[in-house]
Amino acid sequence: MTENTSSKKVDTFQKRKNKEEMKYQLITFGLMIIFTLVAFGLVVGELMPKMFVIPTILLLAIVQVAFQFYYFMHMKHSGHEMPSVMIYGGIWAAILTVTALSVLTWW
Repeated sequence: MTENTSSKKVDTFQKRKNKEEMKYQLITFGLMIIFTLVAFGLVVGELMPKMFVIPTILLLAIVQVAFQFYYFMHMKHSGHEMPSVMIYGGIWAAILTVTALSVLTWW
C-alpha cells in the first residue's frame, strides 16, 4: 500500500515538473518569435541607422542562442556539465579566432 502511495506522489511530482518545464519552453519559444519579428522589423522598417541595427540584431541572436541552450537543449539541468564545457569552450575558441583574425587584418 505504501509503495502505491509513494509511486502516486512521484507521478504527481513528475507531472507538475513536466508541466512547469513545458510552460517555460512555450514562453521561451514565444519570446524567440518576438525577437525574430523585432529583428525583421528593424531591417525592413529602417527605424534605426545601420550602425545600431547590426549590434541590436547580434544581441537578439545571442539571447536566442542562450534560450536555445538553456531551455530547448536542457543545459540548465544537472548532468550536462561536460557538454556545457565543450560548447562554451567552442564559443570561446571562435571568439578568440575571430578577434585574432580581425586584429591581424586591420593591423
